[in-house]
Amino acid sequence: MGCCGSVERTKREWRPLEDRSCTDLPWFLLFTVFCVGMGSICSFTIVTGGAARLVFGYDSYGNTCGQRNERIEGVQLSGLDHTDRKFVFFLDPCNVDIVQRKIKSMALCVSLCPTEELKTYQDLKRFAMLNGSELCSYDMAGHKYPDLPERVSKCPKLPVPPSKPLPVFNRCTPVDISCYAKFAEAVVTFVGDNSVLHRLIAGVAASKEIIIGLCVLALVLSMILMVIIRYISAVLVWILTSLVVLGSLAGTSVLWWLYIDHRLYGNSTTNKVQEDVELSRDSGQALLVYAGAATVFTIILLLLMLFMRKRVALTIALFHVAGKVFIHLPLLTLQPFVTFLALLLFWIYWILVLLFLGTSGNPVQNEETGLTEFRLTGPLQYLTWYHAVGLVWITEFILACQQMTVAGAVVTYYFTRDKNRLPVTPILSSVLRLVRYHLGTVAKGAFIITLVKIPRLFLMYIHNQLKGKENACSRCLLKTCICCLWCLEKCLNYLNQNAYAATAINSTSFCTSARDAFVILVENALRVATINAVGDFVLFLGKILIVTTTAFAGVLLLNYQRDYAEWLLPLIIVCLFSFLVAHCFLSIFEIVVDVLFLCFAIDTKYNDGTPGKEFFMEKALMQGWEVGRKDGM
Repeated sequence: MGCCGSVERTKREWRPLEDRSCTDLPWFLLFTVFCVGMGSICSFTIVTGGAARLVFGYDSYGNTCGQRNERIEGVQLSGLDHTDRKFVFFLDPCNVDIVQRKIKSMALCVSLCPTEELKTYQDLKRFAMLNGSELCSYDMAGHKYPDLPERVSKCPKLPVPPSKPLPVFNRCTPVDISCYAKFAEAVVTFVGDNSVLHRLIAGVAASKEIIIGLCVLALVLSMILMVIIRYISAVLVWILTSLVVLGSLAGTSVLWWLYIDHRLYGNSTTNKVQEDVELSRDSGQALLVYAGAATVFTIILLLLMLFMRKRVALTIALFHVAGKVFIHLPLLTLQPFVTFLALLLFWIYWILVLLFLGTSGNPVQNEETGLTEFRLTGPLQYLTWYHAVGLVWITEFILACQQMTVAGAVVTYYFTRDKNRLPVTPILSSVLRLVRYHLGTVAKGAFIITLVKIPRLFLMYIHNQLKGKENACSRCLLKTCICCLWCLEKCLNYLNQNAYAATAINSTSFCTSARDAFVILVENALRVATINAVGDFVLFLGKILIVTTTAFAGVLLLNYQRDYAEWLLPLIIVCLFSFLVAHCFLSIFEIVVDVLFLCFAIDTKYNDGTPGKEFFMEKALMQGWEVGRKDGM
């Protein structure tokens, strides 16, 4: 038996695109059951009224606005008919809890939000009489507002600012949001002066057209770079090599110069104190050690560069072929859009259900404020944890589907000898194969990443909660564990990606594919190291190129339009978006390069160019390989 129960063949056989069968079916069923559980949580929040309380709002007595309510035992003024009272009104909307990020004021259901400022209790009475919307507690008659002694605690704080209802969520929100300044400062901690925040927001509002235009520019530049990078990859690779060699030589030379300078001039003064002499001797020995270590490092680096210079040709060839892949498979450029859209829709759904959970459960009176809140108690409180695990697993599942889709399309391209006989839409064919055969494999790979990511996120949460309270030892231990889990997650991500490619090639289960891919990668360890080191740097330079180009265009445009004082925040927004776009697109390019290399390694291992075992690789890739073979690669 092989890994996870798979049956091992006596000799591994690779049959690219020949056999197709379902893989990891139990994991597909498990993932389906889990998704049904996620949907059941949403259904629970809807059935128990949590969704309605979030959308329509509820008052401080547990009554949902805009509908009839059942009485809650032990809560006065509950069970009221609020069919005509559709809006939530806060008696003191500026009473914000900075820590909990919520309004602590008493809330009531009203039929109309006050559109004008109400300065006195007479104004409150007049508003109630004219509009039928009573803004004080339900047990107070509108025409008696000015005369009742409890009006101070049961009526809104004067003056009542003009407000309007939020779209969809029916909360009366003050038109002037200045009372939320403290809340905004708690969220945006770098803003100390409220005027600075207003100026920054004004800058974004005034330059929204330029921001949109620059974001589109970053998108276009990323798509162009994916096609032309094969022409400039050789230049970027030699720039990298030159910078590394010159940097190491310069650093070593500076250290030796400092040591020689210390030897010549450090001992020139004869009347030194004994302590100064010993200090000077220690400094000289330290410089000698540093210079010697730098020399050894430089010699090793130069030998590696000399030994691996031919292997760089394979990296350049892979970049060249990857650029051709995007020309033959232009729909690959849409993958970041599709993945982002899928993630966005899921995240919106997840956040909505999380908010529903926040207003679901049993009614509980807050001991501090006396207001009625809804909380999940008992076993129901674990629904939030289940929902949190779903966020990580399903997000990783969507990203894994992208990797499998790209891998399937690239595998089809590589192992099709006649490129004119490629399917009309290899991307669509890859998606169909994924849905029909390999969803279980993707679910299993995503679950493995989830098992590592959740402990890391949990440790990060603990670290943030204990910041400033823990001792140095525990802080170091936490950071070490977080770092180790992060490294493990990155390694598993890389192995998973190659496992998906092996599954796309030979339609094997996740464990079998991961084992086969690992064996191939170990056999080509030097090639993998060269491609990852050089390739990652080239792609990093590509990202920097896109960001700097977009930022330069942004400086010119924003400086030309002088209708506002602050354009720093718009420029930061543009730079962040351009980096995000460049990262998404060049990540697809990186996946293509990695899959091409795995296909190339399998091709060279099981084919030798003789009749019946012809290579699948293209001429450019074969030339890069031949250059390496002449150097003993």
